[in-house]
Amino acid sequence: MLSKSALYVVATPIGNLNDISLRALDILAKVDVVAAEHTQVSGHLFAAHSISTKFISLHQHNEAIVSNKILALLNSGKNVALVTDAGTPGISDPGAILVQRIRAHGYSIIPIPGANAAICALSASGITDPHFLFYGFLPTKTGLRKRALIELKPQLCTLIFYEAPHRILECIIDMMEVYGTQRDLTIARELTKLFETIHKGTLEEVYSWLQGDSNQQKGEFVLLLSGAETMEKSEISEQAQHTLKCLLFELPLKQAVKLTTEITGENKNSLYQLALALKNAGYPE
Repeated sequence: MLSKSALYVVATPIGNLNDISLRALDILAKVDVVAAEHTQVSGHLFAAHSISTKFISLHQHNEAIVSNKILALLNSGKNVALVTDAGTPGISDPGAILVQRIRAHGYSIIPIPGANAAICALSASGITDPHFLFYGFLPTKTGLRKRALIELKPQLCTLIFYEAPHRILECIIDMMEVYGTQRDLTIARELTKLFETIHKGTLEEVYSWLQGDSNQQKGEFVLLLSGAETMEKSEISEQAQHTLKCLLFELPLKQAVKLTTEITGENKNSLYQLALALKNAGYPE
């Protein structure tokens, strides 16, 4: 039984149309209206599962306006589901503005979990690091993309990005310029689709592999880049790391770095980068 005047945020398949939960199918068949990023794309999914619920179009260019229409539907006692072309709404896709608006008016927001490309790729990567940072799409222009990558450089955890096929090579070139050629990269393309591919190597190896086969440059990409932990820590003695961590509990970052440099004689820039990485990773809590 559906909740009255509720917005259901429904995850849909990222490729294979069978990757949808029974609960999601039940919700999509029973709500009064489905707000879809592209009605034609969602129409294929609905046809495959014999769902006839009517659509309203909601995408990144009209989300603010259509949010008013959906609010009016909820005011009249209707139930609405939100879907995007693939995956979970609001995750590098439209939906967050609508959810904010509906929540502000006191209506229930009910998530219906399902497919997500980042988690799908991570689960099949074999990466043992228990921590990751999901960034989504990097800026499309090289200068802004490099700036974003530089800001992420101290991160110790696995970095997860989405990328489009026409930018995949230039994106990896920028990563090599910022991080060097030897960080590990797992590349996952066309997940759950016919030409699904998951490939792992250093940045340099993956770039060469892509260059050698233009077919592998097609499709939607998830990139999982290893973190900075081994690079940053290898330059600094265990004693200096311990000293820095102790001082970070009591002092501001710059002062902790300055004192650690004076006490241990370690390189100030290396200590500063490690301090930034520790802070970004939530240390000290």
